[in-house]
Amino acid sequence: MSRRSEQQWRSRPPLSRVAIARIVQLAGLFNVVTAIAPVRAGRMAGLSEFIPVTGVLSARAGTAVAGALLIYLGAGLRRGKHRAWQLAVALAGAGVLLHLAKGLDVDAAAGSAALLVLLVVVRGRFQAVADPRSRWRALTALLGFAATGWLLGFVEIAVRMDRLAGAPGVRAWAVEAALGLVGVTGPIHFVHPRAALAVDLTTGAFGLLAAIAGVVLLLRPGTPLPRRTEADDDRLRALLGRYGDRDSLGYFALRKDKSLVWAPSGQAAIAYRVGHGVCLASGDPVGVPSAWPETIAAWLAECARHGWTPAVLGCGNAGGRAYRQAGLDVIELGDEAIVDTAGFSLQGRPMRSVRQAVARMRRAGYTCAVTRQRDLPAAALAEAVRAADAYRDGPVERGFSMALSRLGDPRDADCVLVLAQDNGGRLRGLLQFVPWGTDGLSLDLMRGDRTADNGLTELMIVTAIEAAAAMGVRRMSLNFAVLRSVFARADELGAGPVLRLWHRLLRLASRLWQIESLYRSNAKYQPDWQPRYLCFPTARDLPRIAVAALAAEAFLPAGTAARADQRAAVLVPARPAA
Repeated sequence: MSRRSEQQWRSRPPLSRVAIARIVQLAGLFNVVTAIAPVRAGRMAGLSEFIPVTGVLSARAGTAVAGALLIYLGAGLRRGKHRAWQLAVALAGAGVLLHLAKGLDVDAAAGSAALLVLLVVVRGRFQAVADPRSRWRALTALLGFAATGWLLGFVEIAVRMDRLAGAPGVRAWAVEAALGLVGVTGPIHFVHPRAALAVDLTTGAFGLLAAIAGVVLLLRPGTPLPRRTEADDDRLRALLGRYGDRDSLGYFALRKDKSLVWAPSGQAAIAYRVGHGVCLASGDPVGVPSAWPETIAAWLAECARHGWTPAVLGCGNAGGRAYRQAGLDVIELGDEAIVDTAGFSLQGRPMRSVRQAVARMRRAGYTCAVTRQRDLPAAALAEAVRAADAYRDGPVERGFSMALSRLGDPRDADCVLVLAQDNGGRLRGLLQFVPWGTDGLSLDLMRGDRTADNGLTELMIVTAIEAAAAMGVRRMSLNFAVLRSVFARADELGAGPVLRLWHRLLRLASRLWQIESLYRSNAKYQPDWQPRYLCFPTARDLPRIAVAALAAEAFLPAGTAARADQRAAVLVPARPAA
């Protein structure tokens, strides 16, 4: 990788950019405070000769709104968003006039002017393009500005409580501030009309701002993400045909919700998905390893152009070294369970539970068929698609880094299906394995009827392993266990207090995400454990990356449209047999 390409991504935003974002947010907070603080004695009388009282109070409300917007823009400025910079410049310029109009506040106006000059001087650091539209972002903006307006209205009432008629309680203050957001008069009456007007203008301005911000963010078209084409899929499949044996996650790059960035030579590609401001790739780059550095450089340049935080979920050793050379930090995320099919045996004490489960299911009359998708009749494939939908646990399809999220697509003809039937011939469970090069399989889909006898999963996996030799398969990736080493080492003699504490925390998390049960279910097959890694810019980015990863894996709620798109991509109707 050239020196220039190495610097296309900096492992953290420039310090000056972060500092500027903080300065802008502090300036916004200062605006809010000065807007609700009482005007200095004598200034209102001087202003009234040039500006009516209504104009002065409107300027105070506008100052509060501008301050809240500056605070909101801080996140965009930290990511280098050009649109956030444009809005900050406009608000800083408006702040000069608003501070003068609301009370001849020359010092505050000078501060806004200095902020304006600073933003103009550093304009070259804010060139990232806008993100695509987001319903959740629109809802967040609407609720955030409405809550800010309510809080400021409440504080203004508290500051002017000596001007209230009677003695209304705090609950009445809250109702007054809430109704003011929608322009309705509440239960509170002020002795001086000017005080009532100030509260009404502040809450009304924020209510209008909340509505406008929500509508604009909801309806603006935004910048669409790159779309993959049939030609991209064909090129990617050609790379997988030549280099797919390097990474068991390579085939999952064919997911339809992943965009692609290519090396200039076209010899390698990275599949990624963007969410929560994070550009999340998974696994190693696909293609010839000598082209990985230029592919990673192109991907990081794309992240820098959009202001996304780059992260890689579940890459292997080779990929981890390549991403580290590009400037990202790397930590171990967990281990992948890989079974050597030739050396697998049900004999021995460690395999006792699996052996007993398989024997029990076979005595009960359960049988399994293992076949490539292309060899399955159309009617049987359609039945498998219906069963997969019926046996799904909940409406959301989970998985991102190790899930294809579709079944029955004719282009996945090399996928292997394991179909389990009971003694009455009813389909009770199925597995789907995707190709891992020419001699491997990677587990993608696992579905089973919860009313079936215990041991259905063990029967299907063991049957697949036993049929591997006939299909030319010598290795099989079962699943990924997050932080497996913590569970494994916690069971050993002499485990330290830090490890035991970490183990207890993970067991608590397992109540939500089944971390430990997934490890135990894989460990019973005595697999080889291959480490997988997480790549990221800096430690401070980890919380946002964790949220993006959990959302991508569908462990956090997604928007209605996103769930609908995901569900539509899961089950593909089978075409009639020729």
